[in-house]
Amino acid sequence: MTEASPAIEVEGLGKSFGDVGAVDGAFLRVDRGALVALLGPSGSGKSTLLRLIAGFERPDAGTVRVAGREVAGPRTWVEPEERHVGMVFQHGALFPHLTVAANAAFGASSRPRAAECLDLVGLSDRAGAYPHELSGGERQRVALARALAADPEVVLLDEPFASLDAGLRERLREDVAAILRAAGTSALLVTHDQAEALSLADTVAVLREGRVEQAGSPEEVYERPESRWVAEFLGEVDVLPGVAAGGVVECALGRFPGAAGLDGPVEVVIRPESVGVGFSAMREHGAEAVVVQRSFFGHDQLLQLELRDGVRLRSRRLGFPAWHPGDHVRVWLDGPASALSPADAPAATQGGRDAA
Repeated sequence: MTEASPAIEVEGLGKSFGDVGAVDGAFLRVDRGALVALLGPSGSGKSTLLRLIAGFERPDAGTVRVAGREVAGPRTWVEPEERHVGMVFQHGALFPHLTVAANAAFGASSRPRAAECLDLVGLSDRAGAYPHELSGGERQRVALARALAADPEVVLLDEPFASLDAGLRERLREDVAAILRAAGTSALLVTHDQAEALSLADTVAVLREGRVEQAGSPEEVYERPESRWVAEFLGEVDVLPGVAAGGVVECALGRFPGAAGLDGPVEVVIRPESVGVGFSAMREHGAEAVVVQRSFFGHDQLLQLELRDGVRLRSRRLGFPAWHPGDHVRVWLDGPASALSPADAPAATQGGRDAA
């Protein structure tokens, strides 16, 4: 791997199965040492894209480079076993007749390296056990140790936590992320779980109908979505009408900075945690509203609010002070927001506190 080359580069990758397009001109980059989450709904092409990178499928178009070396392209094909890519599947895919140590050593650069990786995943004391004697989480750890023991350029993880119960899934995914970072390994994680992608990854690439709709840090894709679809896929949002002019976007909740070039009517996409709430007398700016519903969760509360013009939106606040249906309040922009063209064009603005 050269100093400048990323672990994975995908350019214009396409793959169809008969008349069904699975991957459509996808672009993706995994930097060295980074953990990238490939996030999308079922049927968006995530696993197919992963299989194209691994070499389990041949692309119809485009190129794949691993550590700067082209492994798939119009005139290039490198077999999976020669790509220096490690795989962790959803169910681990361990050899049932081999011990944990033997599974970890399968394809390893050396037996000492396999033992080192078993220690890294915390399973040295289970080296003599067989897969059927392990819990689901332990089997996935062995699969990760096996992938790391081959000293790959990158590790590909295909929804490795999907078959586990919720509590174990959360603990294991945090452990796996820590293990990958401790090893300095580049990794691409396929998932349909938004919380998993946002909490674990350095970069989140959101896939829609075979294309990467947006890629960036978790904060970027969540707080500054480039389309309404991305905004809604990643979490709760409300949309208010707004107007952009002179680098400023204005809506009922206030004003925030906008990018040059966006002008005229826009859709202002706001997450509930970006909507401030207070008594009318407490704040001059913002909009008058009434609380129509409240859901209390202890640590926080979700308010359903109605503006004077009948538009409804939500606000997620701390559990105190308590608000109740019928309360008359004032609401304002108290966090990031994005302004999108009505045609769902790329986002051109982002904002923060009410600038009014």
